[in-house]
Amino acid sequence: MSLEFVSLEKIQEIARDFGYLAVFLGVLLENVGLPLPGETFTIVGGFLAGSGELNYWFLLGDAILSAFIGATCGYAIGRYGGWQMLLKIGQFFRLPEVRLVELKDKFSDNASKAVFFGRFVAFLRMFVGLMAGIVQMPFGQFLGFNIAGATVWASVMVTVSFFIGRIVSLEQLVSWAAQFALVALVIAIAAIGIPLWLESRQTKRSVEKD
Repeated sequence: MSLEFVSLEKIQEIARDFGYLAVFLGVLLENVGLPLPGETFTIVGGFLAGSGELNYWFLLGDAILSAFIGATCGYAIGRYGGWQMLLKIGQFFRLPEVRLVELKDKFSDNASKAVFFGRFVAFLRMFVGLMAGIVQMPFGQFLGFNIAGATVWASVMVTVSFFIGRIVSLEQLVSWAAQFALVALVIAIAAIGIPLWLESRQTKRSVEKD
């Protein structure tokens, strides 16, 4: 799920007109960090493949490659200037640098898991590559998890929409995917936020005792 400012009907029209190129650019740009509905383009592509309008294997390779390239570009951006960019965004939203450092450290501790599973989480998929670069995740390690994550994500999205799309409507498919991504986002936020909150409370109590 991204910022769905484009209607499903319009995405379907674009996918029919431009086929694999539409899916490739949608997924690539979303993984670079732009709020585009790359996942929705992939689901629509799988749906069209199920109806015989696109080839399943070409679409799968298209989605894997675009997800991999997009996240790799995001990694490069994050590694060479991403932290300064994040600090400026934090200043704009009045987030203290110490909080950003805590989030950076938390991501660094779970970078491998984030790169592999992050594409299934709403909004996080836009920033996985970028954050991996910001925390200076070793490129070789990033490369392996990026390839694996892109392959698993694309395989699930394309295959599910290819087969299930023959039974349920496209609207229902997209709705289920969005709900799953939002649930995953809530879980991710809780997994990161609760330990930071508990740690902050513990630190505050220690300071009060002293």
